[in-house]
Amino acid sequence: MAEVYPWQATLWQQLAGRKQHAHAYLLHGPAGIGKRALAERLRALLLCQRPVELAACGQCKGCHLLAAGSHPDNFVLEPEEVDKAIRVDQVRELVSFVVQTAQLGGRKVVLVEPAEAMNLNAANALLKSLEEPAGNTVLLLVSHQPSRLLPTVKSRCVQQACPLPSAAASLLWLQTALPESSAEQLQELLVLAAGSPLEALRLHGQGVLAQRELVVEGVKKLLKQQIGASQLAESWNAVPLILLFDWFCAWSQLLLRYQLTQDDSGLGLADMRKVLPYLAAKASQGKVLALQDWLLAQRQKVLGKANLNRVLLLEALLVQWASLPEPG
Repeated sequence: MAEVYPWQATLWQQLAGRKQHAHAYLLHGPAGIGKRALAERLRALLLCQRPVELAACGQCKGCHLLAAGSHPDNFVLEPEEVDKAIRVDQVRELVSFVVQTAQLGGRKVVLVEPAEAMNLNAANALLKSLEEPAGNTVLLLVSHQPSRLLPTVKSRCVQQACPLPSAAASLLWLQTALPESSAEQLQELLVLAAGSPLEALRLHGQGVLAQRELVVEGVKKLLKQQIGASQLAESWNAVPLILLFDWFCAWSQLLLRYQLTQDDSGLGLADMRKVLPYLAAKASQGKVLALQDWLLAQRQKVLGKANLNRVLLLEALLVQWASLPEPG
């Protein structure tokens, strides 16, 4: 059964202890804090035929079928491919599932994750099921970016913010999950994951620290004119595009903050602490603001799964970054 993480204990007590369950929940919060696990645990409880002490029993027919992935009253709606949209025909399948009678005579449960992956037609197709789910159906929507959901979808759900654990709790959990990593590496992973411990674990699995080192070295070489923008863009093929845009957006923000405050305590990770003040001294504020606007606009396209030419996009980014220092 899905785990209840230490930072979710209070929330779990509230959700599991409800006498009457809502017909739709929206569990939202940053990526990597265990929202999916929470939704799966709630689904197990809702489908269990003999729940014990706010948990599924794990022994009944419902629990066995769910564990085997063959529960007839369970429906999961997610993108068919990673980072793709949830399409309207997938939602139509969900709608026909919702109007059926529960085969085991209890509840039907629908899990949608990530809810913001629904395109506009898909989200509109879901609205009627959210408003009047047939029979004893509970919809569990999981969202990392609730601002991208239709207001009409959000308004039909009980909205439940999921807590981001404290830095100390995250570090403690991560130490157990990654016992081979040093305290410095764990801190770095948590910063790169914006404090989300499960995201930090995922990033570690994809080799993010090595990727970060590669990118930072490349940026330094670019500014010293030891490498060209197109060659550098090609050398970053293995680094996810969204990570690159996250980092450059963060750097432009730190750069701007330093220009305004001259406070070197807020320069982020150690790897860019010399580069950012150098750029802040050499670049005009107008140029930094223009680059930041461009970066944010492109990042939205990357998040929206737009069909982008990766190398050309990175070249455009690197050309602008290299031209930040004013001559003279």
